[in-house]
Amino acid sequence: MNRYSEYNQMEMARKGRIEVVCGSMFSGKTEELIRRLKRAKFAHQKVEIFKPALDTRYSEQEVVSHDSNHILSTPIESSASILLLANDVDVVGIDEAQFFDNDLVDVCAELARRGIRVIVAGLDMDFRTTPFGPMPALMAIADEVTKVHAICVRCGNLAYVSHRIVEGEKQVLLGEKAEYEPLCRECYYAALAEREEANK
Repeated sequence: MNRYSEYNQMEMARKGRIEVVCGSMFSGKTEELIRRLKRAKFAHQKVEIFKPALDTRYSEQEVVSHDSNHILSTPIESSASILLLANDVDVVGIDEAQFFDNDLVDVCAELARRGIRVIVAGLDMDFRTTPFGPMPALMAIADEVTKVHAICVRCGNLAYVSHRIVEGEKQVLLGEKAEYEPLCRECYYAALAEREEANK
């Protein structure tokens, strides 16, 4: 048996599970999601990929990483659409899961119950370090959770949070390096103190 056949058999046997990839912005979450989905396609598995319709930063139709890797996806408004559209598939990928409604948790659980491998990527915390959307519950029911880390732009340690560097208190603010920076815990609290001092 050649190496490809062994890999294909191993992947086909690992059905009905939920994998969550989480971390701050710029940590490689989407990169890891795309890597896993492309490996599934290489193994001749049927793959369907979804993303929130509101995320049009790089492309309306593709999931795109900060390193410009991309894979075709289906933009949707609500998580319920996934159950309608994920027919006759082996693997479902979901990017930017934090932007979906909380029903995503039940959707993923149902997909896994049907024997589908579900791979979810998203921010675990918002810019205030508050657990974000359905991500905490998804992490709780996942078979596997992978936390990836960006590098703190101030000190070079592992980043802890996506620090918002523009004004605005809305939880959802789509942005990139002009709006957010990855910071470690120490630098994040130092940044909050600096902002508080500046606003006095």
